[in-house]
Amino acid sequence: MTDITYSIVEHDGGWAYKLGDVFSETFASHEAALNGAKRAAAEQQVAGETTGISYEDEKGRWRDELSPGDDRPTTHVVDKT
Repeated sequence: MTDITYSIVEHDGGWAYKLGDVFSETFASHEAALNGAKRAAAEQQVAGETTGISYEDEKGRWRDELSPGDDRPTTHVVDKT
């Protein structure tokens, strides 16, 4: 199972949550960014429907896979401020 962690960080004159190298939108307050991260983490837990996906791999080949809707990651929110 995949494990993902959102971090609360200062960003672009305000606050944001970050996953890997990707920032969320900028929030005016630390509390708003923390709430946004908690909401995003909770949404990751919601099961969806099993569906087919198509994507292009790093070698330019198209791949088709079946994505199970119940394969959800474990999520965390880290606030080191």
